[in-house]
Amino acid sequence: MMKMRIGVLALLVALSVVEFGLASPNTVPAFLWSPHLQAGNGELDEAVNYQVMSAKDLVGSVFTHGGWSNFLCSEKKVEQPVDVALVFIGRELLSSDVSSKWNSDPSLVNTLNNLFTASNFSLAFPYIAAPEEERMESLLLSGLKQACPHNVGVSNIVFSDSCLVEDGTIQKLSDLQSFKDHLLARRETRKEGETDLVVLCSEGSQSHSERESISELVSSVEQSGSKYTALYVSDPYWYTSYKTLQRFLAESATGNSSSVGVSTTCDELCKFKSSLLEGILVGIVFLLILISGLCCMAGIDTPTRFETPQDS
Repeated sequence: MMKMRIGVLALLVALSVVEFGLASPNTVPAFLWSPHLQAGNGELDEAVNYQVMSAKDLVGSVFTHGGWSNFLCSEKKVEQPVDVALVFIGRELLSSDVSSKWNSDPSLVNTLNNLFTASNFSLAFPYIAAPEEERMESLLLSGLKQACPHNVGVSNIVFSDSCLVEDGTIQKLSDLQSFKDHLLARRETRKEGETDLVVLCSEGSQSHSERESISELVSSVEQSGSKYTALYVSDPYWYTSYKTLQRFLAESATGNSSSVGVSTTCDELCKFKSSLLEGILVGIVFLLILISGLCCMAGIDTPTRFETPQDS
């Protein structure tokens, strides 16, 4: 019985270590903020939802709890109208990057934190299951049509060229400067009560980082005097797959890594992750050795008493 209990304990401990170290799902953060909106009755001006939710549920929460359906759907009464609804879809930020000092882009995290805390209304979703089958921009369009079944009240929808959407009627812009020019032109032609939906997808290019794109676009909207609400969400699945393929092709070309332009060196984050994984594997090995020793000791049957030798 003792051996069976130790064996079951060993199995549970080993499974918990493996699940904690290797089988944890990848989650991404999402931030919703606005300097011009106010929270409704019974809602907090600044709230954090710690539940792990799907990307589809996130889009639904943006339209309901974030109030986007109030000004993006024409059939609903608009109490707090905004001129522009900005959506930033990143490609690299993970949930662990928000709280860890080993994050991939500290400047991006600081920028989002400053925008989030300085707004009148803000919602944070730290744990969003990264979409794998459908991209975030497609889920956003689907959520818009579902939230506004009768008539979409968005007067103008603009996506960047890096966003993969199949709707051919949507206008697409090529770079950050074209977005600025578009916002400036819409300021003169936009009618009162109309709301524009502007979606910018990061493409991982070196020309503009995610932090620069967010800062410049938000500054452009603020300087124009337009009221806005903004959503940032990370969708790293497709971009990460592309980077993995690019790195694999670069490493496969012997002697041509420098010409490909992809660095294959292990940086500080890479070293930290490799050391962490190595420590977990070594810990599992030592744990199994310890449990095996305990099982062997429990299996030793020592006599409880010895017979007294008889005198001859």
